[in-house]
Amino acid sequence: MTVQDKRTQRVVQKRQSGFSLMEIMIVIVLIGSIVAFAATRIFGQGDRAKQRLTQAQISTLVAKIEAYSLDNGSPPERLEDLVKQPGNAPSWLGPYASEKELVDGWNHPFDYDANGSSGGVVIKSMGSDGKAGGEGTAKDISNAD
Repeated sequence: MTVQDKRTQRVVQKRQSGFSLMEIMIVIVLIGSIVAFAATRIFGQGDRAKQRLTQAQISTLVAKIEAYSLDNGSPPERLEDLVKQPGNAPSWLGPYASEKELVDGWNHPFDYDANGSSGGVVIKSMGSDGKAGGEGTAKDISNAD
């Protein structure tokens, strides 16, 4: 083998020894786009799960308010009355709920109206944004719906 052949062989080996910068960048961009797509799908499901959890929490709170009403003759004036005995409830047999049950899936406190427009109690979550109204997961959730 001549000196020229050895040089040519080394040049060929150097070119074949690794990936080019362009190839590495293309792979990184592809991986990044896959991760971004997967993250949006996963995190979107999280808000939907919180929405379903909040609906279940509202149903549970309605049942706990009914138990309070049976014991005391009327629904509580505030949701906090399910946790700590108010002064106007001598037949209180609680606690009927815990503090952590008084917040929705996004950790916002529930709105509560003991004298709702339909004559019953109304428990309402303002959704993911914590504001009245909204679309999608930001939509208000209530037992009056």
